[in-house]
Amino acid sequence: MLVKEWMAVHPITVDENTSIMKATQILKEHGIRRVPVLRQNRLVGIVSDRDLKEAAPSKATSLDVHELYYLLSEIKVKDIMTPNPITLKEDDSVEKAAVIMLENRISGLPVVRGQDEVVGMITQTDIFKVMIGITGIYRTPIQLAFDLEDKPGTLNELLRIISECGARMVSVLTFQEHVAPGRREVYIRIKDVPDESLKDLVEHLKGNFKILYVLRENVTDIPRKALSVSD
Repeated sequence: MLVKEWMAVHPITVDENTSIMKATQILKEHGIRRVPVLRQNRLVGIVSDRDLKEAAPSKATSLDVHELYYLLSEIKVKDIMTPNPITLKEDDSVEKAAVIMLENRISGLPVVRGQDEVVGMITQTDIFKVMIGITGIYRTPIQLAFDLEDKPGTLNELLRIISECGARMVSVLTFQEHVAPGRREVYIRIKDVPDESLKDLVEHLKGNFKILYVLRENVTDIPRKALSVSD
């Protein structure tokens, strides 16, 4: 999966000489938390809502309203932005984007083409959407987890038996981090089936494989909290 397939295209940007007062207004109006900063249409930095809040005078300031507005209009984005931000290319993988965000503890990256032409933004929320799509949790409530020996043919045998039992697989994920040497965990989602059919499948698998758990969960009715600002 490529960044260009999941990024937000035509992102909002600001010029480096934009005042922090105007930049704050732009972030609020568009419900975003960060914005690329341009100089002559080329990326030179990025500024976040946190940068803007830290740069703004304290509520306990002794400045009167006129002095406050003057100060906010004089401080420019270029004075508080993070210069030369980490960027991605359109053809980078989403996995690479996730690694960069995790290792640098940042929640959004500009996507550039050629000489720093900003063509998109990708955020943690976009990464979550990819992850959810891969797992297939919106397409089926049933997940089976296995502890398998990590040797050629073991996974193929498991998938063959599941298929022969008439189950339709939606996703297959494997995991080897924090697992005993020579083992791997496998997570399989199958199309929804009646409880009795699922029980029969599990009983059939128990004789050949170590089952960690069988889970049936419905996420279509989970509580959703309205957010005033997107990630």
